[in-house]
Amino acid sequence: MLTRLKKFIPKKLLKIIQPIYHYLWAWSASLFYGFPSKKLIVIGVTGTAGKTSTVYLIAKMLEKSGYRTGFTSTTIFSDGQQEWLNDKKMTMPGRFFIQKLLRRMVRNGCLYVVVETTSEGIKQFRHHFINYDTLVFTGLYPEHIESHGSFEKYREAKGKLFAHLKNCSTKYLNELKTVCRPSSELQKLDFNRVHKTIIVNGDDENAGYFLNYPADIKIVYSLNSETSIDSWAKVLSSEALIKDFTIIIGRDVETSGEGTNMTINEQTINLKLLGEFNALNALAAYAVGINQGLKIDNIKDGLESISSLVGKLEVIKAGQDFLAIVDYSFEPQALDKLYQTLKLIPHNRIIHVLGSTGGGRDRARRPILGRLAGSRADIIIVTNEDPYDEDPTAIIEQVAAGAEEMGKVLGQNLFKILDRREAIKKALDLAKNDDLTLFTGKGAEQYICQADGRKIPWDEREEVRKGIVDKLCIDKK
Repeated sequence: MLTRLKKFIPKKLLKIIQPIYHYLWAWSASLFYGFPSKKLIVIGVTGTAGKTSTVYLIAKMLEKSGYRTGFTSTTIFSDGQQEWLNDKKMTMPGRFFIQKLLRRMVRNGCLYVVVETTSEGIKQFRHHFINYDTLVFTGLYPEHIESHGSFEKYREAKGKLFAHLKNCSTKYLNELKTVCRPSSELQKLDFNRVHKTIIVNGDDENAGYFLNYPADIKIVYSLNSETSIDSWAKVLSSEALIKDFTIIIGRDVETSGEGTNMTINEQTINLKLLGEFNALNALAAYAVGINQGLKIDNIKDGLESISSLVGKLEVIKAGQDFLAIVDYSFEPQALDKLYQTLKLIPHNRIIHVLGSTGGGRDRARRPILGRLAGSRADIIIVTNEDPYDEDPTAIIEQVAAGAEEMGKVLGQNLFKILDRREAIKKALDLAKNDDLTLFTGKGAEQYICQADGRKIPWDEREEVRKGIVDKLCIDKK
């Protein structure tokens, strides 16, 4: 509603109205569905990268420990009984959708919900009236800067979630580990209090900023063996360094084309997921498990049971003699980490299909993406991604310009193809035995977003799979 009225409302007035509108909308949704988050243990996960993977790892670990768990993420929703792909084209959906989903989780007997919480969602008060208990910070680097105005404001937006934690009401668990409301102060003594907890990636330079928000329990997880409570005492305020402060260290990380191994508290975790960044995501989930009192064996089994993540380094197999990988990475640091991981996978050439999003989102990263791909891939195909209201050909030109800076030559090892389906076809046509075809930017998203709110149904994984089948059929003729 407000989106339609924006063009008619003066900017100064809009600046006043927007927060009030978003707040009242969040309150109305919560009231309509009966404030369902008060009946769940809510774990929020925020950061620039790693959120979706961490949400999934936490949820599956909790399920493996015997607790029915719902979750919301960029790629998948779950109400505790069934999972389905996120078709909303937003990580943190609208207030009425998320509150309705939380109520379904309560009805389905969930004890836990894991909520991927974004800065854009926080800006629009979507986190309000969600009664969080634990917050996980995965790390921070520049993203959505045009939307927020600066990196500091982007960090402040994330900080609002941590400030919100102290306003969330205290919950209690009975002997059946069900969230309940004590009828008296005396009865509270018979129940277990759910402590408000902050869990932070200690390897991120912004860790201290988030640890300084108030909470009952604070946990730092890190892959740096030098991390210690004494080192953190120097960056935390006297109020922040409370009695219950824990550090969890992951050591001896080993990565290969088969997975990632690490040791935590003398326990070896053998992940089936590729990349050191997934070791860090698993470490965050491990910290949640320890905080929630899960058995170590259940934590280990839960983390080791996950063989793949939807739209994240997802391998598409349809009988071809080359590798096809679909990945959601759409910003430079994530793409850089992805390329580091690809070194672990035997391959000949890399043929990379990529683009960049429109709608005023981080224009500065477009040539950076082109340069990054231009320096790592053998062949680059730049195509349409999510143009929104921008000219998609202009976006393609900006990404391609970065690739040309790295020596790529148009028509030889650099191609610009507006139609994404045709770009995928081109990559597959060029692929030979043991090549690696890489498709980034969309992952498991279900739409391509165009001007005037138009959405084209899209599933990159299915498009790549169909393209491979078509190639194989043509080759057999």
